[in-house]
Amino acid sequence: MHLRKPLEFGVTVILDPPHDGPLRLLETAEACGFTTGWVFDSPVISQEPYPLLGLAAARTSRLRLGLCVTNPATRDITVTASAHATLHEISGGRMVIGLGRGDSAVHMVGLEAVRVAAFEQAVIAIRELANGRAATVRGMEIRLPWADGRPELPVYVAAYGPKALAVAGRVADGVIIQLADPDIVAWLMGFVRRAAEAAGRDPAAIECIVSAPAVVSDDLPGARDITRFFPAMVSNHVLDLLRRYSRSELPPALWEFVERRQAYDYTQHARTGSDNGAFVDDVTADRFSILGPVSTQLAKLRDLQAAGATQINLYLLTPDPESLLETYGREIVPAFGAAGTPA
Repeated sequence: MHLRKPLEFGVTVILDPPHDGPLRLLETAEACGFTTGWVFDSPVISQEPYPLLGLAAARTSRLRLGLCVTNPATRDITVTASAHATLHEISGGRMVIGLGRGDSAVHMVGLEAVRVAAFEQAVIAIRELANGRAATVRGMEIRLPWADGRPELPVYVAAYGPKALAVAGRVADGVIIQLADPDIVAWLMGFVRRAAEAAGRDPAAIECIVSAPAVVSDDLPGARDITRFFPAMVSNHVLDLLRRYSRSELPPALWEFVERRQAYDYTQHARTGSDNGAFVDDVTADRFSILGPVSTQLAKLRDLQAAGATQINLYLLTPDPESLLETYGREIVPAFGAAGTPA
């Protein structure tokens, strides 16, 4: 029988003060068997990530660390590359780079998401610079002579649309997909793999990081209410897709729910219980997040792994994240071991 690669687990924390809270969550995640700790980069609505990543590197020993995600609009390409390369040295080679076209970080300062063609060039430049290689930035060849990229600093692209997904397939180490619907994940990964193959890369080598909140509970209505904010977050990207693609080109499960949306308050972005999620129906809440008792979550994680997921990244944006980490560390993370399938 063919066995899949082991399924890894990561967490994403929002950087709310006091700063010690998110750092403790990252320490707990490492102790519970998680392999990657991601932090928000949205400096108007949360604290500045780079100092806290330095502290996280000092307070953990194995956890890979990165931004989920930064963007080339609010951060200059050279700053992103240099900051990550510096933290890579500080952490002993444990940094990863998550890049997107821009959502809350750009909207909160009156900017727009970067166009796909420019985004691809930024991904290439950041990857090369952070690993000590030369890159062309604004027509100039630049290199960080002190950055050696040992081990290689990987780059992951957050995407939903076919064109942005193709960027991940062509030039990134993996893709970050912010929803936990196995059918949609499989559809999205098709674009990534086809682009990788067309670029002469091994499609199976492209990682897939599925990012979503989880609530372990028998109270499904309550779990839905806690996480309705998350499909509302995703709806920002879906509306962008609908401006660029015909509905007939997209899975209905990805876009039908946004037809009920009235408005979105970015000051309440990623906040449990915000009014942003009021329009999200139960079916969408179930599909996009990871809800229910342990047995239900194990089944969904199997389906996500079959769809191509190589890492499940839990957004710790729900009440009692410590309990969630402990439950996952005790009952779920160990179930996905060397064989890559639940025991």
